[in-house]
Amino acid sequence: MVLFKLVVVDKQLIKNVIDFIRVLKMDYTESSLSFRILKVLKYLRLYGFTRTLNKVRSAYHMKRTYKTLPNLTGTSKSAHVGVIGSGNFSFSTISYYLKKNYGNVIRCAMDVDQNRAASLCEAYKGAYFTQNAAEVIADDKVVLIYIASNHASHAEYAIKALESNKSVHIEKPPVVSDDQLERLVTAMKKSSGVVGLGYNRPQSPLGQKVKKALSKEKGPMMINWFIAAHELEDDHWYFSPDEGGRVLGNLCHWIDYTLSLIPVENRFPVKITPATSNRYKSDFVISYEFGDGSLAVLTMSSKGHTFEGVSERLSVHRGDVLISLMDFEKLVIKKLHKVKNYTPLFRDHGHEGAITRSYVGAKQKSGHSVKDLWESANLMLRTREAVESEAIVIAHGYSE
Repeated sequence: MVLFKLVVVDKQLIKNVIDFIRVLKMDYTESSLSFRILKVLKYLRLYGFTRTLNKVRSAYHMKRTYKTLPNLTGTSKSAHVGVIGSGNFSFSTISYYLKKNYGNVIRCAMDVDQNRAASLCEAYKGAYFTQNAAEVIADDKVVLIYIASNHASHAEYAIKALESNKSVHIEKPPVVSDDQLERLVTAMKKSSGVVGLGYNRPQSPLGQKVKKALSKEKGPMMINWFIAAHELEDDHWYFSPDEGGRVLGNLCHWIDYTLSLIPVENRFPVKITPATSNRYKSDFVISYEFGDGSLAVLTMSSKGHTFEGVSERLSVHRGDVLISLMDFEKLVIKKLHKVKNYTPLFRDHGHEGAITRSYVGAKQKSGHSVKDLWESANLMLRTREAVESEAIVIAHGYSE
């Protein structure tokens, strides 16, 4: 009731959020007023007041152009973070959670669109912006770089940063080819910097409860994911030959989380069996048979747009435990006659946890291991291979 009153009273907030909705992939402006108001209320319900406002700011950030680029006069003396790729995610999520938890630690931002780099730097009190990633990597005051550029560039920037002994946070996917994976691993072994990955679901509160409940049981698991993803046009940049497609661009989140549920000692080899359609680039079913006998099925459907973005359902059975997780909003854990229900106030996919983990890891020199990164990335690459070849593929574990 309090939330409803807040939205009704603040007419400007409603206007701003409706403006925000206009720039989403699905244009709701042709819908009825009641539908648009429901959409506004849903965002407030999912993310809360402050997070919703920041998403609004990010929408304006993405459209911003300067007649005269800003003259930034200074930043916090403790600023030591660089950002490569200044798009929506960097503005609304990476920079937001860094500032929320650590203050004005962003020193600089890079983007091929200088307006976006300038806008992010101005909003988060950075010292300078640039279109040249090499400038960020060469900056002696930058010790940690968050990489959220186009997919094919993630590993390339990370390798260069590691070669300069910087720590990096790499948003998904960390690589788009076997060559990138091998070169990234080589750079990790030689660098004094560490690597954090942007896979957020394992860091979500409900995601951690799922893993904890399953870890108390024994035997193989049965795992089923259904993902209703955003519809993308056939000429979307995700489908460019070098960018990895929907498997590396989107499904990687659920592949990584599924792998994290399987006991480390018995994960591999993994038998990957695809079911695909030549007519649709974004619709497929992947089945996995893990080394311990666990079975997992990941179904991705991209038939249109959902009301609140990506919709996902997880069902897991292991031992006496049955688990149902819906959109990281509601979790039900059943063990025999005992039932536990978890419904947080706001949806939490674990972005804050992933971003802060990389920040803390850089300070403590404790990042992802070469083995963990290689096995997760290799499973994704072999999954793409299975989908594209429409054939069964075997993924093996890491070996020195």
